[in-house]
Amino acid sequence: MSHSKTANAQELAGPPAMVVSAKPVVLAAAGRGEDLQVRVSAPATGGDLPVIVFSHGFGWSMNGYAPLADHWAAHGFVVIQPTHLDSRTLGLPAEDPRTPQIWRLRIEDITRVLDELDGLAASVPGLAGRLDRSRIAVAGHSWGAQTASALLGARVRDSDGVPGEDMSDPRVKAGVLLALPGLGDDLTPFAAEHLPFMRPSFDTMTTPALIVAGDRDDSALTTRGPDWFTDAYTYSPGDKSLLTLFEAEHSLGGIPGYEVAETTDESPARVALIQQLTTAFLRSALCPEDTAWKAAAAALEEGHPLGNLRHK
Repeated sequence: MSHSKTANAQELAGPPAMVVSAKPVVLAAAGRGEDLQVRVSAPATGGDLPVIVFSHGFGWSMNGYAPLADHWAAHGFVVIQPTHLDSRTLGLPAEDPRTPQIWRLRIEDITRVLDELDGLAASVPGLAGRLDRSRIAVAGHSWGAQTASALLGARVRDSDGVPGEDMSDPRVKAGVLLALPGLGDDLTPFAAEHLPFMRPSFDTMTTPALIVAGDRDDSALTTRGPDWFTDAYTYSPGDKSLLTLFEAEHSLGGIPGYEVAETTDESPARVALIQQLTTAFLRSALCPEDTAWKAAAAALEEGHPLGNLRHK
């Protein structure tokens, strides 16, 4: 790694930087029916910046998840947030012919962002030429975590249980999967009927990832309990970490936004821990010389009131 990359990795450990953010940056998307709108946030200065593409949960948009996007950008990452077709801001009716394929279109949205990185950077004043295309991660919450997991190697099983198309992307070097739905063996009748894409196989999800689950996250989509959200850790090949947050429900303390209505377990301390650990994980995953994750993990493994961490 060049000296400049090492220096910028070290800068990630410093105090929060000034952030510039631009929206909507619009990418032409033939065949999608809507151009793809994204938000791009980045440190105002610095070069060789690593990239995080973040996939929102159901109904959200590029404007959500400020507690994560703002923090990552302030600590040295370029954060790109596409608005998927299920966003409430687009108002797609349930009978829209694209609805059954939104899960696939979501994955294609992320791939499109990766294909258009240079154009996205050029659309943000002062950002052109400052991205490090060799250091790319994906992240997501809930349905967005499932979207991101496909880029890491997860696949969707068909009705016979056979894993479908490989939609992984070799440009993606790491992932953060927050409240990621588990296997499709124990779906409720509604989920089994209406959400056939919720039948993941994690057997080929080989890319390194941090999986974050709440031990009070009881989903209406499964007959199992909160351990459903740990399946990706259990059933994927090695180089995975699992952060289990005590008393956390689906919003994991409030990551979708500050004071949003769907947060049932508001906890600034929990959100701060997620900010700290995801930042440390991504820094070290994308820059192997960085020791932030090793230090953060060691501190958590000594016992922490908010959660525990496992590795494999």
